[in-house]
Amino acid sequence: MKVLVLNSWSSSLKYQVLTMPEGDVACEWLVERVWIGWSMFTVKVNGNKIKLNKDVANHKEALDVVIEMLLNGETKVLNDISEINAVGHRVLHWGEIYKDSVVIDDEVMKTLNDLTPLGPLHMPPNMMGINAISEILPGVPNVAVFDTAFHQSMKPENFMYALPYEYYEKYGVRRYGFHGTSHKYVTSRVCEILGKDYASTRIINCHVGNGASVCAVADGRVVDTSMWFTPLEGLVMGTRSWDLDPAVIKFIANTEGKSINEIDDILNKKSGILGVSGISSDLREVIKASNDGDKRSKIAIEMLCNRIKKYLCSYAGLMGGVDAICFTAGIGENSDLIREKVCENLEFMGIEIDTEANKIRKSGIREIQKEGSKTKIFIIPTNEELVITKDTYNLVKAK
Repeated sequence: MKVLVLNSWSSSLKYQVLTMPEGDVACEWLVERVWIGWSMFTVKVNGNKIKLNKDVANHKEALDVVIEMLLNGETKVLNDISEINAVGHRVLHWGEIYKDSVVIDDEVMKTLNDLTPLGPLHMPPNMMGINAISEILPGVPNVAVFDTAFHQSMKPENFMYALPYEYYEKYGVRRYGFHGTSHKYVTSRVCEILGKDYASTRIINCHVGNGASVCAVADGRVVDTSMWFTPLEGLVMGTRSWDLDPAVIKFIANTEGKSINEIDDILNKKSGILGVSGISSDLREVIKASNDGDKRSKIAIEMLCNRIKKYLCSYAGLMGGVDAICFTAGIGENSDLIREKVCENLEFMGIEIDTEANKIRKSGIREIQKEGSKTKIFIIPTNEELVITKDTYNLVKAK
């Protein structure tokens, strides 16, 4: 069975074509800087890495480019698009309706559309991917794999807000958590490497990309995670603010005469690294500007690192210690600067980073703690697509 995986997210898209049950990857794509300007396409096929830039305005246009290149030229891996037997989608939100992955039908699509207000930055590109591929491959089953599912083992005292309980009962106002497919994958890999049982390992995952979250896992369940009701909360991100005093919203509304929707747009699309630096939502550009002496860019970087560090310390306290820390996703995997700043001055917690090992750039899984460090520090490339593929294959095979 050939499975196409679409990981259609806020400013990036990942695609893979895999053969199941073997799990062989025919090709993989990464499209970066969607919405920002000239998008960067990176294709890995037949042992080669091909890079190109194209001006695509949205996720639908990016998908059109990918489909065209799957069938033609040096990136060709399919003779006909009908060779695709199933499509797996990373979908942000399940509300409290779907607790596991589900085959998409009209009823599911209606529910996902209804859940869009819970993820205004992510659900639209998720839905765009589903709608676009459904037009291209009518009749081919599509499966939604939910980003929130992994976190549903949190206890009520950790997922509830201290609001009137009726808002939870009526509207599902609670903490959901996100990046679940990534946290699920790297947690399992850490346990494999350590040779320890999932139920007896204390792990803190730092998924740091344009979107970012920290997740603590202990006793076989998620203890806590930094993203809450929507992906807006938690860490400083590319365009999203972190935790915010709600009074700020009222202050801006009254002072500038902005509506709630306008402020929501500011918090989701004009804040975070972009808002503080004034340079870009792409941390690579902000680091370069900081190195060139830009003060606001330096502040943005320090805010990000300090915020991650706060979560590391608080989660270690909740778990009574930590056996391993894992950095993953675009920034977590590739920025030695961010990893070093996050880990510095945490020796009192048994977290000791080897700064030289941290600077070595190579692919695959790495350990970057000093010899004798009580806490292991890993860099593990995430593989959300594999998690999505397995769920898609199992559901479609069972039909």
